[in-house]
Amino acid sequence: MTADDVDRHEPSSDQTAGETPGQRAELETPASHPARVLIVAHRTAPTPRLLAAVTDRARRGPCVFTLLVPGPYWDPDTEEAAAALELAAPLLVQAAGSQVEGIIGNSDPLVAVRDVLERAEFDEVIISTLPVHVSRWLRLDLPHRVEQLGLPVTVVTAEQSQRARSGKIG
Repeated sequence: MTADDVDRHEPSSDQTAGETPGQRAELETPASHPARVLIVAHRTAPTPRLLAAVTDRARRGPCVFTLLVPGPYWDPDTEEAAAALELAAPLLVQAAGSQVEGIIGNSDPLVAVRDVLERAEFDEVIISTLPVHVSRWLRLDLPHRVEQLGLPVTVVTAEQSQRARSGKIG
């Protein structure tokens, strides 16, 4: 994983110079309390880059992870979110080195995040997206909109397939 694969963002309202989001969350979280990390992902939940980011975050200090899988906007009644959660859960548990809570949320990812933040406290958010050219969440500016809720955000973008990079799709 390279720095280009993971973008870290801070909320602009009370940003502290020289701190990364992970440092900020660790500073604000008492040593006896693990950092609470909300992972927002759907199709990218079991991807290598997200798993590597979770492993990296777990190595930086004690934390507890929750995976939020927003329902698909194209068919909110489908079981696709549940299937994504079921597929990703064991992989994320292995990457985190501890249990990962799973939540299926609203089909609007921002509403889903807001709903979760109303019910529980988190110290930081990891948003996992599809590659830039196909990511609806990036077109909606989801990372910036979640930052505006006051939490540091790390964006992990899934790797584009070799076929897509070469232009030989379909």
